[in-house]
Amino acid sequence: MNIARLAARLAVGATAAAVATAVAAAPAQAGAKQPGTRSLAAVLTADKSGFDRNARDFDVLTKAVLTVLEAKPNSPVKVLTDGTVALTAFVPNDYAFRELVRDITHARTLPSEKAAFDGVAGLGVDTVENVLLYHVVPGATIDRKAALKADGAELSTALGATVEVDVRHCWYGKQVRLVDADTNDRDARVVRYDINKGNKQIAHAVDRVLRPIDLP
Repeated sequence: MNIARLAARLAVGATAAAVATAVAAAPAQAGAKQPGTRSLAAVLTADKSGFDRNARDFDVLTKAVLTVLEAKPNSPVKVLTDGTVALTAFVPNDYAFRELVRDITHARTLPSEKAAFDGVAGLGVDTVENVLLYHVVPGATIDRKAALKADGAELSTALGATVEVDVRHCWYGKQVRLVDADTNDRDARVVRYDINKGNKQIAHAVDRVLRPIDLP
C-alpha cells in the first residue's frame, strides 16, 4: 500500500474533550499505599542507547514520542510525561515497529531500527500521534495480575477507540493478547509486564504495534 494512502486512513483523530475526560484518574482506595508519580516518559528516556540491535527495548517508540511532542508540545501524548495521571500503556518494542514497517512496505526482511523509525515518521506527525494514543489506556493502572483476569474486557484508549483483552492458556501459563481493529494480522502479545510498577503510570511491552484501522 502507498504510504500516503495509509497515512490518510490512519489519520483518525481523537477530540481534546474526549481525551480530557478519559484521563481523569480513578480514585485511590482508602488506606491503600499511594503509588509513585514517576512518568513513563522518564522511564523511556532513561535509556540513552539510541537505535541499536536490541529488539526488546523501546528506541523507536521513544523517538516517536519525542518527535510528536517536539512538533506538537500540547499533544495529548504529553500525558506520558505527567506521572500524577494514572494510565496503562501497551508499549511496542523495537521488533514490533520493525514488523509494522516490513508489513506496510511489503519488504522481505526486517528493516533496521533507524529505517523503521523513518518509515513510521513518514506517515506524518498526526498519524504517529494517533497510533501512540491508541496504545494508552488512561484513568487506570492495570498491572499484570489485573490484566490476566480481564479476559474479554474492552479497554477505552486515549484515541477514543477500544482494544479487547484476550487471555489465552498456553503451555507456560496465561498469555494476554490485545485484539485491535485490524482483523487480518496477528494480534499483539504482551511479552513483558509491569514496567514502572509501583507508580500511577504502568506499561506492558507488546510485540506488535496496535492498529486502529483494518489494514489490507
